[in-house]
Amino acid sequence: MQVILLERVAKLGQMGEVVSVKDGFARNYLLPQGKALRANDGNIASFESQKAQLEATNLETRGEAEKLAEKLDAQQFVVIRSASDAGALYGSVTTRDAADVATAEGFTVDRKQIVLQRPIKDLGLHSVTVTLHPEVSAEIVLNVARSEEEAELQAAGKSIQELAAEEEADAEFEISELFDDIGAAAADDDDLAPSGDDAPAQEDSSDDDET
Repeated sequence: MQVILLERVAKLGQMGEVVSVKDGFARNYLLPQGKALRANDGNIASFESQKAQLEATNLETRGEAEKLAEKLDAQQFVVIRSASDAGALYGSVTTRDAADVATAEGFTVDRKQIVLQRPIKDLGLHSVTVTLHPEVSAEIVLNVARSEEEAELQAAGKSIQELAAEEEADAEFEISELFDDIGAAAADDDDLAPSGDDAPAQEDSSDDDET
């Protein structure tokens, strides 16, 4: 199907271009979203008559999007999730989750504007694209962690593997100290126990038994 684009569509074309797309893509996305019209004589003429207004509206909305992008770009948002010791999430972080944490921090973001390059199923820092306008986007970071403390460590540059190694090392150190304390206590007990020379001599009662 041939359509005329009413706005820029990534990997497809700019406003006003007539492009060929699959029928399903046009019917299910471009047409109902108001991003394009069927490229017939009537619609092309209608677009030409409205072109100036559409371009002015596009410039206005792009300007607003650019202002938001300046504030939003490189922002980091914490998402708390349960996960295994290896860092695998019990579930995944969705576009709705990303929109919710950004909105909670005062940014107006819709889940439809979130673009995940791949499903987020692990702890760590994940870059996410936010499409604020057909011509404007921002990159945010989702800090997916099991706790606020873990999120702070990840933000400081420590990976989940490094955190797990540190926890294991701390545990081994505590066990080692425990055994050292037990060994020291046993040695103290040995020092306090009477030696053979210090043990009191038993009285010889053989003389008392003689008559």
